[in-house]
Amino acid sequence: MAAVSPNRSRDHNIAAEDLDGHALDVIQKLNDAGFDAYLVGGCVRDALCGVTPKDFDVATNAKPEEVRALFRRSRLVGRRFPIAHVRYGRNLIEVSTFRQAKHDHIETNAQGLIVKDRAFGDMADDAFRRDFSVNALYFDVNSNEIIDYVGGIEDVAAKRLRFIGDPQERLAEDPVRLLRAMRFAAKLDFTIDPQILNHIEDTAERLEEIPKARLFDEFLKLFLTGHAAPVWLSLKDTPLIRSLFPSCNPDSDLVLDAMRNTDERIAEDMPVTPGFLLAVLLWDDFQARQREQNPDNTPGRAYELAMDTFAIQQQHISLPRRFTLFAREVWQLQTRLEARQPRHINRVVSHKRFRAAFDFLVLRGAHNNKLRNCGEWWQTFQDADQAERKKMIDSIPKGGGKRRRRSRGGKNNNQASANELRSDYNSGFNK
Repeated sequence: MAAVSPNRSRDHNIAAEDLDGHALDVIQKLNDAGFDAYLVGGCVRDALCGVTPKDFDVATNAKPEEVRALFRRSRLVGRRFPIAHVRYGRNLIEVSTFRQAKHDHIETNAQGLIVKDRAFGDMADDAFRRDFSVNALYFDVNSNEIIDYVGGIEDVAAKRLRFIGDPQERLAEDPVRLLRAMRFAAKLDFTIDPQILNHIEDTAERLEEIPKARLFDEFLKLFLTGHAAPVWLSLKDTPLIRSLFPSCNPDSDLVLDAMRNTDERIAEDMPVTPGFLLAVLLWDDFQARQREQNPDNTPGRAYELAMDTFAIQQQHISLPRRFTLFAREVWQLQTRLEARQPRHINRVVSHKRFRAAFDFLVLRGAHNNKLRNCGEWWQTFQDADQAERKKMIDSIPKGGGKRRRRSRGGKNNNQASANELRSDYNSGFNK
């Protein structure tokens, strides 16, 4: 590409004390080895917006193998374009080599999706290869200057998300960029360029080409970084929801409540888990499948059949087993929490998923008086001492449940059915 002169600015609010010491150490070591190195991307963008950056990335003219040789605790990752991860304890600094802008060095499939990108260039090349203008800002810690080739400084000031280059082409290269646009807009209260939004329908279909594991990573970034509610509100009425969660009811009050609850927990530095959100997002579908089961099936068998909910979801986003098991146990405990059978109370409270299941019940109770009362009972029980708990259990009416009808097969078949049910039930807790 032709030589481009950047805009260099010292008119910014980035303070040295707000920068990550490990990222500065990486830059220093690269400089000492004779390489150029700069802070780049989201950390510069967020700092300019007055948001404390969580991640600090470095861009350099050093090749990935040269970065790897300089840092003992580093490794190369990435299939399309190799980058280095330099680790400092739990902190990780991503170091990428300047990419080349010329497209004849980039391999794409028939639809334009980038499948291989291993051509290196200079800073100007690299700037024009980045997705949004506000993500293509470089900060030189030595001169205290922001380096801008693409008008990113103006777009930050205007609170505007704009692609570098043609939106259709950039989305063809990587459809996930539209999800990133939704996330950045929610996080920073930016507006998205209408030319980007014009391609939502086509891009939603193109998400099927993206590896399911990568979409799970995007799911985490969308909903577990403190801005789940505004992201959900921007996504729920678009075709993107069909591509991500085809079985979810986008108008569910339960989902929006869960997103807000997640944001509150993150703001208060409380733990969150993808398993809980998966339980909420797929709850309506799970319930519908249970209602559709043949009444001759045992409850345990009906439950196993309802796991088709996860099978459908796995076709769109790869769900790690530990999170599907989490959601499954939260679902299964709902029946026990609602029933409040005296002989099961203490066992339910001691279950490892009790707290999550209780939180789920409280969310459901926000729109159901019966469940709200049930949730209040469990809250009182948790706050009570042992003597008060015993009184609460003893006060529960006895024999409220319906007697199980004996099947035509007689006592032996009834016993076999009971054993099958017990086996199915226990498998849900112990897997």
